[in-house]
Amino acid sequence: MTDDLTARTVHFPGANGDDIEGYLARPDGDRRRGGVVVIHHLPGWDRGTKEITRRFAVMGYDALCPNLYWREAPGAASDDAAAAARANGGVPDERLVGDVAGAAAYLRALPTSNGRVGSIGYCSGGRQSVLAACHTDLDAAVDCYGAFVTGTPPEGHPLQVPNLVDQLPGLRAPLLGLFGNEDRYPSPAHVDELEDILKQHGKSYEIHRYDGAAHAFFATERPSYTVAAANDGWERIGAFFETHLGA
Repeated sequence: MTDDLTARTVHFPGANGDDIEGYLARPDGDRRRGGVVVIHHLPGWDRGTKEITRRFAVMGYDALCPNLYWREAPGAASDDAAAAARANGGVPDERLVGDVAGAAAYLRALPTSNGRVGSIGYCSGGRQSVLAACHTDLDAAVDCYGAFVTGTPPEGHPLQVPNLVDQLPGLRAPLLGLFGNEDRYPSPAHVDELEDILKQHGKSYEIHRYDGAAHAFFATERPSYTVAAANDGWERIGAFFETHLGA
């Protein structure tokens, strides 16, 4: 682990070869290491997400967070870009998979790469981390309270996407899921369904649930931030990625 890092905005090919923007954070030094694709939450490519990306660099990984809303609002503030994405019901799944695949390829092409790349996502990004792990060559995936991996969005919800029930049998990577028992989307029943499907199909997974935690318990800038759950969650993320990606 090191506090010495560099962080900058980069561009790389995403879905369909589109040029998209990303935030790259890397620890100093030329030691071989794994990579992490950080998938931002529904509010967008914001300061909190970039802080998380830098945290993975401090933990010893090359980390890249794609701006999933770059096509809708290139150069726009995160709030404006998120509003544009919400108006469309969220990011199309096929495009998301292509963007994560492009980010993983970028990380594997770095001279420090050990060839292993994982994904992690929060909120809508949690679902997208699972989605990507069903269709992309990833070595590990983390879902932090991703809504609608199971279950369906209610009418009027800003995220209008299908669940992943029919895709979970194709999960290609070990999965770590972190959920709050006070959350509505996903609810404890949704998490039960996810765990039942993973168990039924013999998938490698860990699921941890936190009493007293609701949605977005990792978000330090929001009232939902729950210290005990977030601290334990970070410990579990660190151990999971060390096992599957190397540190």
